[in-house]
Amino acid sequence: MAGRSIEGLYEFLAEEFPQTRHLDLKIEQAGGGTARVRLPISDEHLRPGGTVSGPTMFWLADLGFYMVLMADMDGVEQAVTTNLNINFLRRPGTGDLIADVKMLKDGKRLCVAECSIFSDGEEGPVAHVTATYSIPPKK
Repeated sequence: MAGRSIEGLYEFLAEEFPQTRHLDLKIEQAGGGTARVRLPISDEHLRPGGTVSGPTMFWLADLGFYMVLMADMDGVEQAVTTNLNINFLRRPGTGDLIADVKMLKDGKRLCVAECSIFSDGEEGPVAHVTATYSIPPKK
């Protein structure tokens, strides 16, 4: 099923999620069951101690999963996260966060994906995430 282009994903986010406009979010790749999303880190993403907050990494992974769905499927705007599990592996730096997402199961009602989050310029992932999305029934 055809979905949206990267330009179409940006347009959708601007219209439906205007709170993302100030983030300078970059969708580097989306489609074919994968996506790569980059988030420049600023002071608003840091927790005490100067590290990127867990909620920031959680949000980036969830957004990356949603971008895979939106890039590959039509009519899934109402898809919702039913489960998301995140394992924090190491302290990220303050460089951009990069979420690499891969669809594992693309079903009629549920989709399962995994994501590795990297801190730009550092070796190895800083977090590993798995998620399940519920797909709305077709009308």
